Amino acid sequence: MTTLAKEETPELKRVMGPWLLLLFIVGDILGAGVYAVTGTMAGYVGGILWLPFLLAFVVATMTAFSYLELVTKYPSAAGAALYTHKAFGIHFLTFMVTFAVACSGITSASTSANTLAQNFFGGLEINGWMDAPSEGAVTTLALGFMVLLALINLRGVGESVKFNIILTIVEMVALSIVIGVGFFVIAQGKADMSELISFDDYNNMGVVFAVTAATSVAFFAMVGFEDAVNMVEETKEPERIFPRTMFMGLGAAALLYILVAVSVVSVLSPGELEVIRESEGRALLEVVGKGAPDFPIDKVFPFLAVFAVANTALINMLMASRLVYGMAKQRVLPKQLGAVLPGRRTPYIAIIFTTVMALGLIWYVSSDPDSNIVSNLGSTTALLLLCVFAIVNIACTVLRNRRSDSGKTFFTAPRWLPPIAALLCVYLAGPWVDRDGIVYEIAGGLMVIGVILWAITWLINKFANKEDEPPHFQDIEHMDVDPTDDK
Repeated sequence: MTTLAKEETPELKRVMGPWLLLLFIVGDILGAGVYAVTGTMAGYVGGILWLPFLLAFVVATMTAFSYLELVTKYPSAAGAALYTHKAFGIHFLTFMVTFAVACSGITSASTSANTLAQNFFGGLEINGWMDAPSEGAVTTLALGFMVLLALINLRGVGESVKFNIILTIVEMVALSIVIGVGFFVIAQGKADMSELISFDDYNNMGVVFAVTAATSVAFFAMVGFEDAVNMVEETKEPERIFPRTMFMGLGAAALLYILVAVSVVSVLSPGELEVIRESEGRALLEVVGKGAPDFPIDKVFPFLAVFAVANTALINMLMASRLVYGMAKQRVLPKQLGAVLPGRRTPYIAIIFTTVMALGLIWYVSSDPDSNIVSNLGSTTALLLLCVFAIVNIACTVLRNRRSDSGKTFFTAPRWLPPIAALLCVYLAGPWVDRDGIVYEIAGGLMVIGVILWAITWLINKFANKEDEPPHFQDIEHMDVDPTDDK
């Protein structure tokens, strides 16, 4: 039956060449991350802000080697879930990895919603249209934005790669403004370049633990490259162009981030670097406002940032709802979550479920007056994905000597690299990293919800008619989780 299904199911159209794939990867990495985490990172390490970005790039690139070996070995659009299932064959582990990826999309979208609210109100404030907003107003706008995303998602969003080009250009323009402002200040001789090698121990942690904490936070800005493996079935000659294109995309994003970090340190004083830790996603807005006070560009920048961040949130919620929908179709989540809205043909129960989780996260974190919403939700995203990446690196090691689906080997990571990458991911996810306790509460709570849902589904399937029981991830290579599919 599986063979027959493969023969009857048409293949996806291969429309992406190397340049379209490169723009997709760069656009997926850029977005909310750098806006959300720059202030928090500066609060840890001060002038060497560029170093955590560089280290996060190194760890991400090492993990990318594992993804590239696996995606060329098993060229199907199921990502980490497929690799976990191939390596270990444990349905519960496969489910938890898939659910963790879905939850990372929800926490990332929640981070983006708060970052969007901060930049939107910042734009209104800079243009003199309103005074500084209250925390309640920011939270209300973030919650309202998540509801708006749900309505857009329910209506149906046909994302295209060509539209992604426009969004990527907007994101790059916004970051280029920050870089341009920084180098304008440097050219005027107003920057103290010695600050770039100055470590400011604002938290009395010592350089090793401070850089570790900042690198863990910076990882949130580097994620997104792993989503590209879901485009493998729509890429021309993926075995040939995927490896070099992914490395080029990671390198381009890292270069932009490091230049942004140089600009931030050039414009802001050491004291201001400490203060922007509490800026809740407005750090780059502060840089543009101070570095170019006589230019109207600072009045436009926050709205460019809003556009880039909004796109990140939308893509994340699309991905999360489609993953939940796909798992419900495979009956590894309650089948009710796979219900489709008549007419619009969108997974409305999965959309409502993921939106309610996002609203609950925003409300829960904002209920603590001492909590940095953007930092904590961003740290939760990084924590979940670091755990997923550790498992993918281990899976690459386990699958090293197994035949590929095609019987050929197109890309092989150095044998020593995946185990080291797994250890680094575990290290950055460990409790010795300076994270607020609420980060572990959120991540642990999400995983408990996953276990409960899995247990409920297992009980339902156990007592269901065996003839009606689905294969439980046996056909995960063909699981319908494409976030661009309105159906």
